Amino acid sequence: MDISVKGKNLDVGDALRGHVENHLNSAVTKYFARALDANVVFTRQGKGMPADISVHPGFRGMLVQGGSDSGDAYAAFDGALERISKQLRRYKRKLNDHHKGNQEQEDVVTALQYVIQPDREEEVDVDAQPVIIAEMPTDISTLSVSEAVMRMDLADAPVNMFRNSTSGRLNIVYHRADGNIGWIDPADEKDAG
Repeated sequence: MDISVKGKNLDVGDALRGHVENHLNSAVTKYFARALDANVVFTRQGKGMPADISVHPGFRGMLVQGGSDSGDAYAAFDGALERISKQLRRYKRKLNDHHKGNQEQEDVVTALQYVIQPDREEEVDVDAQPVIIAEMPTDISTLSVSEAVMRMDLADAPVNMFRNSTSGRLNIVYHRADGNIGWIDPADEKDAG
């Protein structure tokens, strides 16, 4: 597994880098022997030292993220690693439970994900096209609603688009402002009439 350790507004020394590589590698390989890569970013923000970890456990389209904040880089990393380990353990357990009852290969649709720059208030032009900052390939998996929610939570993402395994339609699950999970399931045109 490739592990990248970076610092924003600070220099990551060899001791911290070694600590991260040893502990992260053992925690991830405990659940996923063929994990692809992991990124750890430490940021100095005043007296705080947030640590953010992203891990690709080796399954298509899966990203597990976690973070923690402390006054010490080691404590921040250990807190983030504890969160990542808990997520990986839950994900591995759900994968095992899912595969016991279903041996089918996951159906995936390839799509493009765009990051669009917001309009500046002083330059509002109704006919102008939005400025695309980034374009990334992404996969839209065929999942049950509970699997989609699990993936959204593991990736610490605000939203997840998926093809509903029951209906075959594109659906969205998202985190609502009230703390609950929202689910958008468009009705067939036949059903709407």
